[in-house]
Amino acid sequence: MPIESHGHEHELEPQYGLPELLPTNEKILWQGSPDIRAVALRVFHLRKVAIYFAVMLALKVYSTMSDGGSLVDGLLSITVLGALAVMGLVALGGLAWATARTAVYTLTDKRIVMRIGIALTLTFNLPLRLVKSAGLRQHKDGSGDIVITMGGEDQIAWLHLWPHVRPWVLARPEPMLRAVPEAAKVAALLAQAWSATTGGAIVPDTAPAASAAPASTAPALVPTAAGASWHVSPT
Repeated sequence: MPIESHGHEHELEPQYGLPELLPTNEKILWQGSPDIRAVALRVFHLRKVAIYFAVMLALKVYSTMSDGGSLVDGLLSITVLGALAVMGLVALGGLAWATARTAVYTLTDKRIVMRIGIALTLTFNLPLRLVKSAGLRQHKDGSGDIVITMGGEDQIAWLHLWPHVRPWVLARPEPMLRAVPEAAKVAALLAQAWSATTGGAIVPDTAPAASAAPASTAPALVPTAAGASWHVSPT
């Protein structure tokens, strides 16, 4: 298999997004990166930060005018603060761009591979046979976040995964594929691959999370209990 390169910083990868060539008995089902716009808006909350800055600057102008200054005086009073706000938004947008550009998610018929990291690249292999549950939070634009709950004793540190991790779950971090384009299709592929690997049952969307697990001892991929804002994926 030829060496693939999608950028100078990863040109030495034996296969794009992977630390080594896949075994001959393993194949890639899907590979993709986070959507930059979705990362900026939903991971780094760029819109909310912009609104906050705008409100603060407007209050500063209003305060100046309330003290007897003119509109021009008010605008002049926010010159420095406005420049700092713009610089902050640009920096936040750049961080979102770098986060999305350097991350690659790969789903094979045996595992999920997450290549993440801006300054320090890390690669995590999540065997499908150890996946205990999964859930999807989908947005109107079709992108979404797929959270993975792993079984077994090993776990990955929350800071090593951030921001590719379920927020505020610190005791046992749950890896998350963030801002995945066409997330529903990817979740369906994950469900099929998990079922083919483990021979387990896939719990349907309509099954209540609390009683979704079958009574038998056969493995079953159960929706995560991820809160009201989460919608159960095909997994």
